[in-house]
Amino acid sequence: MQASIDYEQLVSAIGDAVIISDANGAITLWNPAAERMFGYTQAEAMGQSLDLIIPERLRGRHWEGYDKTMATGITRYGHDLLKVPAVDKNGKSMSIAFTVALLHGDDGKISGIVAIIRDETVRFQEERALRKRITELEAQLKVGA
Repeated sequence: MQASIDYEQLVSAIGDAVIISDANGAITLWNPAAERMFGYTQAEAMGQSLDLIIPERLRGRHWEGYDKTMATGITRYGHDLLKVPAVDKNGKSMSIAFTVALLHGDDGKISGIVAIIRDETVRFQEERALRKRITELEAQLKVGA
């Protein structure tokens, strides 16, 4: 017999940010990890647009895809790990990785999207530094050859 799961407790306890937005892109769930990651309290984020965390230069492309997904019920990112820039409350750039899933209402229509998000900023910076160092070393080898 499976014990019942307290999903609210699960979402609150999980270390990754869990954000749900409705069909119009308004935030309807913002867990404690999202607060820590992005700096907005739940009260500040609830009901706000996802633009809170989307860099301004990427908003047009984001909303084009979001609206298309809401209209068609299809996302091409169903199981893919997406890696994109984001911004926190202070406007600081971040690198995030996330997966998304479509949520459906009782009528079967899409009611929103859930995103499970991890801050990859440090790892991204470390990888970029390593790639730069490899390029430098390769250049030194060519010069020395």
